[in-house]
Amino acid sequence: MGAHHTLELALHRKFTIIKDCWDAMHLERIEMATDPSKTADLAAIVLQEGLAHVCLITSYTTLIRQKISSTVPRKRPGSETRHSRALERFYEGIYEAVERHIDFEIVKCVIVASPGFFKDECIKRIHAIASKRGNKQIMENKSKFLPRHASSGHMQALREVLADPSCSELIKTTKAFDEVKALERFFEMMNKNPDQAFYGYDDVLKANEAKAIHELLVTDSLFRSKDIQTRRKYVKLVESARENGADVKVFSSLHVSGQQLDQLTGVAALLRFPYILEAEEPEQVKPERKSGTKKKKKPKKEEDDFDGSFLGDF
Repeated sequence: MGAHHTLELALHRKFTIIKDCWDAMHLERIEMATDPSKTADLAAIVLQEGLAHVCLITSYTTLIRQKISSTVPRKRPGSETRHSRALERFYEGIYEAVERHIDFEIVKCVIVASPGFFKDECIKRIHAIASKRGNKQIMENKSKFLPRHASSGHMQALREVLADPSCSELIKTTKAFDEVKALERFFEMMNKNPDQAFYGYDDVLKANEAKAIHELLVTDSLFRSKDIQTRRKYVKLVESARENGADVKVFSSLHVSGQQLDQLTGVAALLRFPYILEAEEPEQVKPERKSGTKKKKKPKKEEDDFDGSFLGDF
């Protein structure tokens, strides 16, 4: 413990890591690191007439998932139908790219950026097509689409959008939206029905043993604890809760919602049904004496004791 090793890893060179134990959280983090689409909680669509890029954005890179290019004839007298049909095909292409590449279980925010009014029209068309085709996932996440100005539909314009301070602050808030809402639900339940909102490892563990947990909230700082036993017990709790059908949300301790959860021991649970914990029997405490000195007990007289008192004086 506490030892550090420095290794130099070259790009595209294979390497092997051997550990005595690979728990679920270790494997999950490696899988997320090797597949950026599983960690990209921000998506972006930059577009102009006839050109669009659908992207996923992680902390480290921007992935172009699809480029949509379409020839849109100029709007001239007598050619309005051709123009509108070409635009319709163009927006349908964007919709299909969103449907194919954006997982709204992971993505918290979709920035739609363009010059002029194209961004608003794009969002409107995506929602209309989703409604027509019965795509509940998009319809239930309409609030995640955020219109922003961009100079063009090329990738260079996305840098300008992300560099905008108002946009970056909005993204930070939106990216943690699910965690904030989950914590709000927990506090609301704790006020309304405390028997369905537990926090602290011991109480949450008992609720999990009863298969009562609906949502498990846990901060990532617990998995970085210096104490190996602490890490292992929380990993075991997460694995067991998932096996029991709980929805596990791992909060970032860098965000205010994660810091709030840290103040509640770092782990909390919303239950499927009210669960009353068995009260532990209090230990019997002997009553304390008022004075510090112990009274000496008088020896009891036994019937057979002979003290000579009946003889009187001679």
